[in-house]
Amino acid sequence: MKTPSPDTSALPGCRPDLPRVLGLWDIVSIVIGGVIGSGIFLVPKDMAAAVGAPLLILAVWVAGGVLSFFGALSFGELGAAMPEAGGAYIYLREAYGRLIAFLFGWTLFLVIDAGAIATLTVAFASKYLPHFVALSPLGQRAVSVAFILFLVAMNYVGVRWGANLQNLLTAIKLVGLAGMCVVIFLFAEGSTANFVGPSAPTASSGFLGPFGIALIASLWAYKGWEATTYSSGEIRNPQRNLPAGIFIGTLVCIGLYVITQLAYLYVLPAPAVAASDRIAADAMNLAVGGVGASIISFIILFSIMGAANQNFLCSPRVYFAMAKDGLFFGRIATVHAKFLTPSVSIIAIGLWSVVLSLSGTFEQLFTYVIFGQWIFFGLTVAAVIVLRRKKPGLVRPYRTWGYPVTPVIFILAALFIAVNALISQFWNALAGLGIILAGIPAYFYWRRKQPAPGPGSGA
Repeated sequence: MKTPSPDTSALPGCRPDLPRVLGLWDIVSIVIGGVIGSGIFLVPKDMAAAVGAPLLILAVWVAGGVLSFFGALSFGELGAAMPEAGGAYIYLREAYGRLIAFLFGWTLFLVIDAGAIATLTVAFASKYLPHFVALSPLGQRAVSVAFILFLVAMNYVGVRWGANLQNLLTAIKLVGLAGMCVVIFLFAEGSTANFVGPSAPTASSGFLGPFGIALIASLWAYKGWEATTYSSGEIRNPQRNLPAGIFIGTLVCIGLYVITQLAYLYVLPAPAVAASDRIAADAMNLAVGGVGASIISFIILFSIMGAANQNFLCSPRVYFAMAKDGLFFGRIATVHAKFLTPSVSIIAIGLWSVVLSLSGTFEQLFTYVIFGQWIFFGLTVAAVIVLRRKKPGLVRPYRTWGYPVTPVIFILAALFIAVNALISQFWNALAGLGIILAGIPAYFYWRRKQPAPGPGSGA
């Protein structure tokens, strides 16, 4: 495949370091492929256990989708106004200064991205691939490493290669999930009565707690739409394609999640959903028998690979932007002379992910940063409000619909999740805060080493 040459029509002031080759479908595919990972196969149990009633389960999916969409509206404004590689890092830098932006990138690299990749990799090699191929523990580790190296190679040789892989995996995932729903509705002996019974409890103060627990689970399942902005510097016509791609992708995920949940409920009443550790396999088993488990494992393999590939396709652009600002290892800012990718950045996150996947520490690390992760989400959406005041002259091709209500609602939701994590998992949240704050001396180290700030950066 021929690597495209850079688009010379990039906006004035944007350095043509990376080629603008991603179109609208690529953005939609990145959103869907990143959001739909393992969540739809795991969280229905927790949601059903928390709220019980099927109507409330569906309400939680819709509420989580709407909140995610509100966040996407704000990210759309920021991305269209500042279509640079790095996405949320750039928005945080412009709104609050370089320290907050660095701490976001530091946490993203050290734990969030590498932990997510390691989690997906190990699940691929140890939970779902063995359904088709018998693997020893050593074989599973080898597959984990090969899985990561394959995705590194695909994204190293060109953003078009990584995007084409993402498009293929997303198409397979969409067809697979839609096909699963069709098979369940056509062949399973289900009942639409499961959609409404048992009935929802009367609203009370005690109702908010369980609903909040279920909502957190749904927001975890929706996470991933924000990563698209990291690749803003490689999107054609980003003022139009970035907001449109995020909106379309998020709405598709909402619809697919609700339909899939309805398929589960069609064959399993809510109490059975709450008791099922393998809800998709159980539903398919009722529809087509034992072959259902193989079908689900097949779908999940592609779902996992698509979610992991999104990390390699998008997140290295954040570290690339940090290095351009002099706030990370200088070589991370390298653009490959032939492939026009942030090649060193891609290798760096790949190697660190291999280390975490082989060490077995990633799951604990990942739970540590849920608290901080949602703080950064809230701060990024709040940047819409901050920058409206701080930079009123900034050209905004798209303005957040429902402003300021929609960003405020998302900010409150992010704050709720962060506070809930702090209360329910205090020591994990404290450890996560320690990981984030450990970036402060690293920030001052790089700032002293390369003190010149990036364009428009704060203190």
